[in-house]
Amino acid sequence: MKMPPEYIEAQKNMQPGVISSMGFLGEDSRNLADIIQTDENLMARFNLSFEEVSRWMKEMMNEALKGLGESVIVRNKWEVQLYEARGFIPCPFKDGIFRKRVVVIKKIGSNLQLTLSDLSIHLFEKHHFLQGRGSFFRIEPQILKELLS
Repeated sequence: MKMPPEYIEAQKNMQPGVISSMGFLGEDSRNLADIIQTDENLMARFNLSFEEVSRWMKEMMNEALKGLGESVIVRNKWEVQLYEARGFIPCPFKDGIFRKRVVVIKKIGSNLQLTLSDLSIHLFEKHHFLQGRGSFFRIEPQILKELLS
């Protein structure tokens, strides 16, 4: 798929060492437009709405904040815990700067776990970018489906 100029620039910013030491693409060699298109198709296949899942992610982050570093049980279904580092990180699309906060979401009674940052929630919600395969903050639609079921 042909990439618009803003995707070309964002993909350059996603390389390791530009914004973060690990980058955003993992071992994924596809271009950004193809990554996003494939993930949008997967989200649709799993009947997951970007808008609804974004709201859930923000809820998990907000509930984790209440724990002040300790784990919190949400609706007897998820255990969430917040980790915070000093500083901020910019979006590779150049449309925001985000706190370096991470929430780990575990589904109670299973081994399912998802790690999200403020930036990864923004990338998911605004750009439909779930990060490249193998990226530390990769959001797998299959895992989302299982976590939310």
